[in-house]
Amino acid sequence: MANLENLEKYNNAFCESLETQPDKLAGLKYQDIEAWDSVGHMRLVAAIEEAFDIMMETDDIIDLSSYEHGKEILSQKYDVEF
Repeated sequence: MANLENLEKYNNAFCESLETQPDKLAGLKYQDIEAWDSVGHMRLVAAIEEAFDIMMETDDIIDLSSYEHGKEILSQKYDVEF
């Protein structure tokens, strides 16, 4: 069952840390927009960790290369349901 609250938290983490709009998230990849540089990436990771009360492993932080892949990582490794 989809968890809309988690999707909303995830989307908010992206929108706030990367200063983008929800309609721009689908297909968004690392460095597609100016705000998603290395500093923006760390802001994004911090926002995701705070939203879901988790500490991501270094490999997962590095592997978070797109909006969609981030959801896969959270689902598979951190038991976050979307």
